[in-house]
Amino acid sequence: MQITDIKIRKFFDEGPMKAVVSVTFDDALAVHDIKVIYARERYFIVMPSRKNADGTYRDIVHPINAQFRAELESAVIDAYNVQLVAAQEAEKEEGSDVALV
Repeated sequence: MQITDIKIRKFFDEGPMKAVVSVTFDDALAVHDIKVIYARERYFIVMPSRKNADGTYRDIVHPINAQFRAELESAVIDAYNVQLVAAQEAEKEEGSDVALV
């Protein structure tokens, strides 16, 4: 199974959650609402989950083995970093365009 697309749906400036991501596999299956978290001096991902009646959460979808989890996490965090830099550069350009007017 190959990761064919990663889209950062939303960035967050405050708190440990930094982004919400959608990942497409083999151009055939999309998984939405993967969260990028920054805590304890590192980034990691949290898979989509549902709240149970007892207040606990259960993953709706998740990697079955550590190797695939590491591959998915690395790809998502790399895409997050690339798109974060692009968004920051676009924001700077917009700011400089406004200043020139």
